[in-house]
Amino acid sequence: MNILKEFKEFALKGNVLDLAIGVIIGGAFGKIVTSLVQDIIMPLVGMLLGGVNLSGLTVTIGDSPLTYGVFLQTVIDFLIVSAAIFLFVKAINRFKRKEETKPEPQEAPKPSNEEVLLTEIRDLLRQQNNRASE
Repeated sequence: MNILKEFKEFALKGNVLDLAIGVIIGGAFGKIVTSLVQDIIMPLVGMLLGGVNLSGLTVTIGDSPLTYGVFLQTVIDFLIVSAAIFLFVKAINRFKRKEETKPEPQEAPKPSNEEVLLTEIRDLLRQQNNRASE
């Protein structure tokens, strides 16, 4: 029974939930970037290279075709996804730093004993001056 309790505490910690949400969002984000690379960027690169389709590049060794073009496309996908994630994390970190550097409103410092005493003396002198001028 202790193991179930420990597992529940572990699974419901904020860090685990944050990580799970990050993995789900990261997977969806990866699909978006992969589509961007495959459907938009790679056709443009192929056009610039004279109509070459990287995914169609193969070398046949014996009876086995090696599709190195698919590998190249996957490497390009990875580089673009990692660059996009880097920029996203950098933007979030910049936002967090700005949030952390905002000074919190602070209470006015309490006057020292000397200041309290001097204020009382000042007030007494004012009272004496006011009585004398009346």
